[in-house]
Amino acid sequence: MDNPSPFFSRRRSRNNSASAIAVIGLGRFGGALATELARSGTEVLGIDADEDTVQSLNGVLTHVVRADSTRQAALEQLGVVDFDRVVVGIGSDIQASILTTSLLKRMGARSIWAKAISEQHGLILEQLGIEHVVYPEADMGRRIAHLVRGAMLDYVEFDRDLVVAKTVAPREIVGQTLEASAVRRRHGVTIVKIRGADGEWRAAGAASVIREGDLLIVIGPVERTERFAALA
Repeated sequence: MDNPSPFFSRRRSRNNSASAIAVIGLGRFGGALATELARSGTEVLGIDADEDTVQSLNGVLTHVVRADSTRQAALEQLGVVDFDRVVVGIGSDIQASILTTSLLKRMGARSIWAKAISEQHGLILEQLGIEHVVYPEADMGRRIAHLVRGAMLDYVEFDRDLVVAKTVAPREIVGQTLEASAVRRRHGVTIVKIRGADGEWRAAGAASVIREGDLLIVIGPVERTERFAALA
C-alpha cells in the first residue's frame, strides 16, 4: 500500500460532518461517484487495488491510494472508519466486497453504503447489517425502461409506487390554471413545479397557468404518472 499523506491524520481529528467520504473500489460506479463528489466540493478518499485506476484519478480526488481493502491493517492505516460515510463500490469481486463491508462493520464505520450486483449479493450485505445497499445497474435499467417506453424526460423512483417525473405539459391542460385542470382529481398525480419559456422552475399553485411547451415536475404512482406523461 502507498504511504498515506497527512490528510488522513487531519481527518481523524475533525469533528463529525457530512463532507468527508471514503470510496472503496473505483471502477465505473465507484469512480464516477467519487469524481462527482469531488466536483461538488466533498473531501474524498479513493481506494482501489489497481495501480492504473489509482493513477487515473490522481489529482481528481482529494487523495487516492492503492490498497487491499480486505486487509484490516490497510483500512486502519488509512483511517477509513473515521470518515463520515464509506461507499464500497466493489462489484466484480463479490468476495472482496463482502470481506470489505464485513471489516468496516466490525471496525465501527459510521455509515456504510455498498454496491450489490445481484439480489443474492445484496441479501448477504443486508445480513451483514449494511443499511444502504444499492443496485446501480438494476436501478438504472428500470429508469431507462420507463423513459424509453413513455414521454417522460426524466424519472426518479422513490418507492415501488411513488415516482417523480419531468414531462412536457399535456395539450389538454394548456391555457388552464392547475385548479381548473383538476389534474390531481382526474389523473391521480400532483404537479409540483413548472418551468416556462424563461427557463426558471417555479412552485406550482392553484392559480398557476400552464402554457404550451412548459415543463412539469409531476409526482404520483408509477402507472398514473406514465399515463399522464403520455398525454403530452
